[in-house]
Amino acid sequence: MSSWNPSHRPAVPLPAPATAATSRWPALPPLTAGAVAVLLALYLTLAANLPLWRTLVQVGRAPSAYLPLMLGMGLWLVLGLTALLAWLAWPRVIKPLGLLLALVAAVVQHYMLGYHMVMDPSMAANVLQTDVHEAADLLGWRLLLDVGVVVLPVALWLWRQPIRPQPALRRLGSNALLGLGALLLVVLVTLLFSRQLAPLMRSEPQLRYMMNPLASLYSTGVAALRPGLSRSSSSPRVVISADAHLKAPVSATGRPPLMVLVVGETARADHFALNGYARDTTPELARLGVLSWRNAWSCGTSTLVSVPCMFSPLGRTGHEARRSEYENLLDVLQASGLAVLWLDNQSGCKGVCERVPNAQANDAAQVAKYPALCPEGECLDAVMLEGLDARLAALPPDRVARGVVLVMHQIGSHGPAYAKRASQAFRRFMPQCLRSTLSDCSHAELVNAYDNSIAYTDHFLAQTIGWLQQQSARFDTGLVYLSDHGESLGEYGLYLHGMPYALAPEVQKHVPLVAWFGGGLGRHSGIDEGCARAGLDAQVSHDNLFSTTLGLMGVGSSAYQVQRDLFAACRRSQVAQAAPEGSQAP
Repeated sequence: MSSWNPSHRPAVPLPAPATAATSRWPALPPLTAGAVAVLLALYLTLAANLPLWRTLVQVGRAPSAYLPLMLGMGLWLVLGLTALLAWLAWPRVIKPLGLLLALVAAVVQHYMLGYHMVMDPSMAANVLQTDVHEAADLLGWRLLLDVGVVVLPVALWLWRQPIRPQPALRRLGSNALLGLGALLLVVLVTLLFSRQLAPLMRSEPQLRYMMNPLASLYSTGVAALRPGLSRSSSSPRVVISADAHLKAPVSATGRPPLMVLVVGETARADHFALNGYARDTTPELARLGVLSWRNAWSCGTSTLVSVPCMFSPLGRTGHEARRSEYENLLDVLQASGLAVLWLDNQSGCKGVCERVPNAQANDAAQVAKYPALCPEGECLDAVMLEGLDARLAALPPDRVARGVVLVMHQIGSHGPAYAKRASQAFRRFMPQCLRSTLSDCSHAELVNAYDNSIAYTDHFLAQTIGWLQQQSARFDTGLVYLSDHGESLGEYGLYLHGMPYALAPEVQKHVPLVAWFGGGLGRHSGIDEGCARAGLDAQVSHDNLFSTTLGLMGVGSSAYQVQRDLFAACRRSQVAQAAPEGSQAP
């Protein structure tokens, strides 16, 4: 009898361990990384471009018109994404980067669907510079749902999809062949569909920024490289402040000027009762007898574009065409010997205040100190008035004795969380929209929330004027308020702002401009207020801010342009108010 020896046991193949995935789903055949890239490009083209397909249907109107457009742009997208992904088509790379690309595409599609925005370079730059509070206002359950619908299917597929290994050199050759082949086919598709697509790109230029996610990647790259969109405080600038100086004072009081310049946020001119709006959104300013220009226009449709532009000496056209960065209004004011302070209740000054004293009014210390003004970590604009006397006292006394320019940068009517921009006492128009997905609110609720934010701005400006009146024993005071851009509230299906300037509706560009000189600043600079009131229907813009401010503060500079000074024609005293003969704007 022989004993049993385990080593002599016949070899029997063991079954693969069962898992949830293998028990529920059939196995997928292995694919090369290049094939995964092509399928991913096809999926993103179909699933992450609903705004593009919808727009093409609206533009084409009839199937015979829009189907060729959809085919041509669809092929562009598939081939363009394939050309991009071909260089990432490596077994250990394609899955995580493919999933990340799908996530980006899904997020961008959500905002294009919800807010009818397009991802041009300015919008990409805005996204890159958005702070935590602004980003939080844009989050919600709809974002999770929209992203999940796009990302979960591709995530499941990528998780289960086996990738066939290939030698490195062979994979490199295949990737190069796939990428170059896709680019050649892009050229071929362009030639085949040029008759349909070329006129479309000229008549509907926003479509090029709706090709998702290619447009997002392109715009982000441009935003990172273009002057003014990628900011660097150390980059060289064209100096315009070298000859800045204070002129002989016009005022007979002997008091230095104190000007508060309020940079508004997202305010529409047509929602100010001062400009004829049916609702009384600006009662406190009306009682103060302010000047209000009814035909004022912005440099851009986003804070990132408008704020640097409005402080520039170049005007909108020159600012857009510039090849170099320039010093700005604050540099000239400071070089003249005035005291300058930028106080911010938003996500920063977009590079404008980097070379002058500046402070955040909504930092952690302020939030902790003024909880009633800073609910949920976001501060109402009135927080900028807290401790303002101490901030003024901390400025260099020799400069203060010559004059002060204090810039306040509002959170204003920043959307989509309009309901957060007004305290309880100023929620006059109810019911108001409380959601961040604005299309979920009725138009009436949305307008109510927005108008409440304008009513709060009215109160904040009146409070600021009250503070200026308290300084009248020491200074000749005045205030200028100018919003950076307007806002869409559902008109034409658009929400928020940031549309390319040439395509943006007027409501994103028509802004309020208000001035108050009851504290003596008008008399200080020799302004005939009756003359100024006679010009309130004239067309003005952000281009006027630079020279108007220099004129009000009595600053001489070769960068000053008399034709852009709103009050040049209304000065009783013309002492050195015009630019030196032959001087030109830089």
